[in-house]
Amino acid sequence: MQSESRTAIIAAVVGNLAIAVTKFIAAGFTGSSAMLSEGIHSLVDTGNGGLLLLGVKRSRRPANAEHPFGHGKEIYFWSLVVAILIFALGGGMSVYEGISHIKDPHPIENPTVNYIVLGLAIIFEAASCYFAFKAFRKEMGNQKVFRTIRDSKDPTTFTVLFEDTAAMLGLLVALVGIFLGHQLNNPYLDGVASIVIGAILGGVAVFLSYESHSLLIGEGVGAEVLANIRAIVNSDPAVSEIREVLTLHFGPSDVLLTLNLRFQEEYTASEVARVIATLEENIRTRHPEIKHIFIETESLTSLQAD
Repeated sequence: MQSESRTAIIAAVVGNLAIAVTKFIAAGFTGSSAMLSEGIHSLVDTGNGGLLLLGVKRSRRPANAEHPFGHGKEIYFWSLVVAILIFALGGGMSVYEGISHIKDPHPIENPTVNYIVLGLAIIFEAASCYFAFKAFRKEMGNQKVFRTIRDSKDPTTFTVLFEDTAAMLGLLVALVGIFLGHQLNNPYLDGVASIVIGAILGGVAVFLSYESHSLLIGEGVGAEVLANIRAIVNSDPAVSEIREVLTLHFGPSDVLLTLNLRFQEEYTASEVARVIATLEENIRTRHPEIKHIFIETESLTSLQAD
């Protein structure tokens, strides 16, 4: 899954960089506010892709004395930084550019250049969306889109997908704004399109911030995984009661699991130790992302001695 996400990020970086260059060239030739906003948008997306790749790389660093559970949460931190940049740079600068254009409107020159650039950008963005959706679809399974996003512990997947979706919507808004502004001879519409693009980016940024924040402060496994863990434990006849199950994601594929169990009274201490070893093996077999398992029992003094 992580390799799919990395491929989607690299595809987005390459595509956005090519698109940004063409948009800025077109904005320079035509003076279009919407096109300039789109250029800023693509440039921000390019930088964001680089930050996500940095987060993926840093999250793979091994555990050490200062970070005994590894650096998996790096990816959550950098995803939050990306969301903030989308809001501040992408959304903020697009709205500012749109307002400036409305205050000082000027007609679009050579609109044909804009149409050609937007058409190419849509093709490039569609290719980037393909890789992003391919990675997301693999994680999605039979779930619905928003349920998958809520349950996902890999923010790189849905961040790239939402960035690409926002980019595609922005391109369509820019196309409509430039077309109507030219046909109606109304330069204000170009500025309005820029503001709408900023609003789209702001909405996406707020949503991504919420999801990244939730992961950063600590989320447990999904309800389905939790139910499966309980089923594995309850299937062992030695277990009398599950008192508590706690989980925490340190990264997309790095989970801490703690169990507080009560065992049948007739089991000895050595038998309980073997049962615990079996439970750990069974849980890791079904859920390899669970890297750390701690099982607590009531005092073994109440159990029969060997």
